[in-house]
Amino acid sequence: MVSIDWNKKNDYYHKLIEGYLTFHTSDQDSLLVLGCGKGGIFDNAPFQSAVGIDLDPSVIQEGQNKFQSNSKVEFHTVKDYLSLPDLNRTFDGVIVKNVIAELKDIQALLERLRVLMNPSSRLVMNFHSHLWSPIIQVAETFGLKRPTGRTTWVTKEDILNLFILTGFELVTHGKCILLPKNPFGLGGFINRWVAPLPIVENLCLENIVMARPIGLNENPKLPSVTVVIPARNEAGNIENAIHRLPSMGVHTEIIFVEGNSIDNTWDEIKRVQDLHPERDIKVLKQSGKGKADAVQHGFKEAKGDLLMILDADLTVDPEDLPKFFNAIVENKGDFINGSRLVYPLEEQAMRFLNMLANKLFGWLFTWLLGQRYRDTLCGTKVLWKKDYNRIANNRRFFGDFDPFGDFDLIFGATKLGLKTIEIPVRYKERTYGTTNIKRFRHGLLLFRMIFLAARLLKFKLAIPRSSLRGDRLGSPFRKGG
Repeated sequence: MVSIDWNKKNDYYHKLIEGYLTFHTSDQDSLLVLGCGKGGIFDNAPFQSAVGIDLDPSVIQEGQNKFQSNSKVEFHTVKDYLSLPDLNRTFDGVIVKNVIAELKDIQALLERLRVLMNPSSRLVMNFHSHLWSPIIQVAETFGLKRPTGRTTWVTKEDILNLFILTGFELVTHGKCILLPKNPFGLGGFINRWVAPLPIVENLCLENIVMARPIGLNENPKLPSVTVVIPARNEAGNIENAIHRLPSMGVHTEIIFVEGNSIDNTWDEIKRVQDLHPERDIKVLKQSGKGKADAVQHGFKEAKGDLLMILDADLTVDPEDLPKFFNAIVENKGDFINGSRLVYPLEEQAMRFLNMLANKLFGWLFTWLLGQRYRDTLCGTKVLWKKDYNRIANNRRFFGDFDPFGDFDLIFGATKLGLKTIEIPVRYKERTYGTTNIKRFRHGLLLFRMIFLAARLLKFKLAIPRSSLRGDRLGSPFRKGG
């Protein structure tokens, strides 16, 4: 009997699902892939090292032959996925491809995988939608798909329950693939632009979930903190910022980045620095323009383990920063974003049209990014420096696009699969100076951010263009898309 190469027969589907499963990986990650087949998933995914595991010795042999000159990839055959080899390491990314439906004990596998993860690791896996059950049965009957026998059908709610039982927390859940085949070359267009649409996505074949392990680092050491304060024409707020800014962690570094002010902001920062030798205050002169450039300059020079942004206008209380510190140190999230739209605003804090626009953009970005973002433009944001460095190293994916700096961090965190948590803050009226925001010009830039998030993150091209002949949609894996 002739053996059928099912991966080759359904090459389009496998490349597509592999693209979705590896979308959040980077070239600094170590990967563990269950259901790797002959290793096609490693052809286009970025990684530093990878281990592939499968049940079929023949496909593993093909993978070993294919990657024999690549020391970064190794393969193992197992009799079942609960009998994983002793790998003696943890992995940054654990990918479970087309395995859930055939498992006898999903909970046991999740418990086994958690042992192979560190606090920053991500688990990514797919499972089929119940709606496709009759279609899959027909496909197996007519030899269009590998027969699997009795199949385990799970829902998102089943998976969330299993995560609670095994010590995982959901980061994102998405649905994808309306056409597992590519008839007349339409698959690329349908799966990229139609499948993610509201209502339509409920008809998709695949569910993709990403989760993070919780409780792996119960007693972390207190980190050091760097608070970056971009300051342009904020002379009247500088001393107040120092007086009101709490000390956090084992040490708090404060970096002012002065942005070519036309008032005496620079001199005031230097005066306050000399007046408070007990505080670790550094002063930088911004060479470029815009808040994003200032924040990036400050983050580059930061010594702290934890990075914070505090706007010099003090419309968000510096006294609220310990809430952000506690949330990230207690591992409530990886990226902590402030939200000004929960508590009542002071009368002149935000103009009515600005508030409406912020609420609209919050709803749109929540849908586009797959995590809650009620207020994308709150300037108070906190993340680990190691994660910021990964965002900076991965910045070429989006390009230099954001004059605010908020979306550079938000989109970068989304691409890396960081868990976002929002902390409500009270937004106050300025006591000095005027806003640097230009309502209509910057409003147009926000629409550009929506388009960019839609094209590269929500309606993403899962298969690199080089993998699909005749695909003319363009690739988000290069600068400029």
